[in-house]
Amino acid sequence: MFLEEFKTESVTPVQYGLMTAVAALPGLDQTALGQEVGLDRTTTADVVKRLEDRGLLERKPNPQDRRTRHVSLTDEGQRLVAALHANMTRAQERLLEPLREAEKSMLMDLMQRLVEANNQYSRTILRGI
Repeated sequence: MFLEEFKTESVTPVQYGLMTAVAALPGLDQTALGQEVGLDRTTTADVVKRLEDRGLLERKPNPQDRRTRHVSLTDEGQRLVAALHANMTRAQERLLEPLREAEKSMLMDLMQRLVEANNQYSRTILRGI
């Protein structure tokens, strides 16, 4: 469903997740960004490079630590993330469509409880954005 909703923009789920993390938490370095979305350093660097080549992200040296680079969305990247929000909403609605409203609420409650109870096994930090 994600791929169907995003096919016109040629954005993968990993790319979208990374861009939305940058939008929500601007100024992260690549390592922290990878940790936020549960990616290893090599994958994060590859995805950031691809998005940078497309003009959606930019990396700037950290003035306090030249070994790290801060990642931010370009104007085009901000536009794309905002535009694709509706696509993500449609994909989520399509996924949940077979459920009645009470079942959707129950599912979300159960998923939240599972995530919170098993957070210590996650590669990412659980936080409300």
